[in-house]
Amino acid sequence: MDLKTTDSQSSAAVTAIDDYLQRHETKSLLRFITCGSVDDGKSTLLGRLLYDTKLLFDDQLAALEGDSLRHGTQNGELDFALLVDGLAAEQEQGITIDVAYRFFSTDKRKFIVADCPGHEQYTRNMATGASTADLAVVLVDARKGLLTQTRRHTYICGLLGIRHVLLAVNKMDLAGYAQSTFKRIESDYRVVAAQMGIEHVTAVPLSALHGENVSNRSQAMGWYNGPSLLEHLETVQVERAVSKLGFRMPVQWVCRPNQNFRGYAGQVVAGAIAPGDEVVALPSGVRSRVARIVTPDGDLPRAVAGDAVAIQLEDERDISRGDVIAAISSPPQVADQFAAHVLWMDGAALLPGRPYWMKIGARLVTAQVTEIKHRVDVNTQEKRPAKRLELNEVGYCNLGLDHAIAFESYADCRELGAFILIDRQTNATVAAGTLDFALRRADNIHWQHTDVDRTARARIKGQTPACLWFTGLSGSGKSTIANVVEKRLHAMGYHTYMLDGDNVRHGLNRDLGFTEEDRVENIRRVAEVSKLMVDAGLIVLVSFISPFRSERGMARRLFENGEFREVFVDTPLEVCAERDPKGLYAKARAGQIKNFTGIDSPYERPEQPELHLQTQGLAVDELAQRVIDTLLG
Repeated sequence: MDLKTTDSQSSAAVTAIDDYLQRHETKSLLRFITCGSVDDGKSTLLGRLLYDTKLLFDDQLAALEGDSLRHGTQNGELDFALLVDGLAAEQEQGITIDVAYRFFSTDKRKFIVADCPGHEQYTRNMATGASTADLAVVLVDARKGLLTQTRRHTYICGLLGIRHVLLAVNKMDLAGYAQSTFKRIESDYRVVAAQMGIEHVTAVPLSALHGENVSNRSQAMGWYNGPSLLEHLETVQVERAVSKLGFRMPVQWVCRPNQNFRGYAGQVVAGAIAPGDEVVALPSGVRSRVARIVTPDGDLPRAVAGDAVAIQLEDERDISRGDVIAAISSPPQVADQFAAHVLWMDGAALLPGRPYWMKIGARLVTAQVTEIKHRVDVNTQEKRPAKRLELNEVGYCNLGLDHAIAFESYADCRELGAFILIDRQTNATVAAGTLDFALRRADNIHWQHTDVDRTARARIKGQTPACLWFTGLSGSGKSTIANVVEKRLHAMGYHTYMLDGDNVRHGLNRDLGFTEEDRVENIRRVAEVSKLMVDAGLIVLVSFISPFRSERGMARRLFENGEFREVFVDTPLEVCAERDPKGLYAKARAGQIKNFTGIDSPYERPEQPELHLQTQGLAVDELAQRVIDTLLG
């Protein structure tokens, strides 16, 4: 063979490979999820797609054959669900538990798919998968039609901004490939999707197990003339609407490799920026001008949405992780009170007034659900009153934060409008949510300045204000000890006030019962009143069971350092029951009183109280003196 011919062929081969790689790099990417009710065939469908697109290696096929014999549900035939049900528990039970992410591609497009669990208890995992998806493949078993979980998953898709749904009516082989079955389910689903704001629905009848209408058109359903599932995924256009917002970049990291450089790193989530542009950092409001846009590959003349960059400003500014750098001409709002949609994902109920961590972007703040406006029935879309949210329930709530944040509504910007709530005790993620609008702007909320402040009020009384928070079981002796403490302080010339159930539940909190949510609100109100009394210069003695650590922690955070003293009156439950003159413990054990602390409602012992009073064997006077010594020592 001629040497020139060989070189020409080699050059052509290299060019062909380069062209192929270039086409692969420039192919569009579609992120989608598979969701729906349990046993609708989500994992089987995804496994079939991987098999049909020839993306499985020989060893994977061999492993699939072996797993199908051991764990399969298809009588020895290939069980495609096992390709994505990777956890041992999933294979043993034949269900999906975790979200399984897979990458595959065809000649026309690249895909990242999240196979989401169908079981109700794993709804939180489905929400995780939906949060980054552009399209949802919602599967429905042709024999069963729409189920509660189908509606719940569709609602979450709508809540998280997914506007394209491919309705996959699966297991048509078990429904005799009947066109009437498919049309009925399609019609029912379009009604549900319209209620939930999902604008684009394409319905495909298929059998994932047998590959009918998955990658190729089905011969068994000649009455269907639409695309196969894969054809639709390859051609659907789901580009999000171009944001009309100005430049927005949440700061993820402040990088300072040396004393001559301070950069604010993050991903641009909206708009564009160039050196010389004026910007503002929120919520602080400091202003500056962009000096450089830095990347690992060199400086950029312009950064747009999606770019990960570090911005250097012309002057040194106090900007921290979690702040938002924005165009000065059209900055986002700043607020600390919001209306929001909340999906509750924890076994313990959401209780208004209880503090949680709220993570929005890179910022972490303390948040409380101040009011549940309503919860949503996912079957009927009916708005129902609620005092709490249980696992997997969706509610429309008011949120209050301890710090103002820069934000956009989720509909305008996912990155600045999506948040999670985290339990402060366990660090578990308990909720996901989306911000709707601000209830009031933070710059309209401020303390009224007065010429007489807390220092002046305390000085004229000759004392240091404080809150003594007595906590313990009913009958532990809290109020008895607190009463003696107040008498002695009064005799010594101190200005005091005592708050307990008698003078609070008959007035301020007369509308509250003893459910868990009412207990939370009870303590929140008492804590706020105590804070005002301390601001007035008083020594406040609070005697409440206050059984939950989170609420006692919430009360503590209202006060300045050193002002709050937790006094744990530690008396064994049996002793408290023996002391009980009203017989409440006996009634609670007999089931006549519900939600009684220590019997059918928990008491969470303080972990690090300022004073731990173990009462057995000690007189009340001695215990009271220990409190006074701690206060005045």
